[in-house]
Amino acid sequence: MDGAWWPYSRDAAAELPALIAAVDQRLGRTTLLVGVSRVAWRRVPSRIPARGRQVRVGCFRHGTPPVIVLFFAAHRPVALLVIPSDTAVGPAEAALKLTAQDTTGLSIDTLHGLAHLPPDPVPRARVDGSTRRENEGGSVTGQPDQSFARQPAKPH
Repeated sequence: MDGAWWPYSRDAAAELPALIAAVDQRLGRTTLLVGVSRVAWRRVPSRIPARGRQVRVGCFRHGTPPVIVLFFAAHRPVALLVIPSDTAVGPAEAALKLTAQDTTGLSIDTLHGLAHLPPDPVPRARVDGSTRRENEGGSVTGQPDQSFARQPAKPH
């Protein structure tokens, strides 16, 4: 594992463009292909628009723990643990910090445990300040959450 990612929803079409842009910019590379675990997403398109191109998306048949892998030309792939979008803030931030420090030596059981973090009973703030809660394929958008501010989900 090279890190972790905590998306705002389980909609790959909505979440992947920002991740691809952040990884491309941070690493100075161009993502060519993204591999996702089918179990982590409700909707997975075959291509994602990214900076004047279309990035192919492939699905892993098995994905425990849920992982996303970004592939580049002439560079090794980057693998990120996908923290479920409904994970409580405390456990999600702990998982992000843990994977940002060093995942060398973490067992599959530990990663699997991180992937099954407890859901958050309170919606977290989105980039635009609104809150969003997904429920059985639908979503409800609320007013800005004044209790805490959260930066966009970024790979660590």
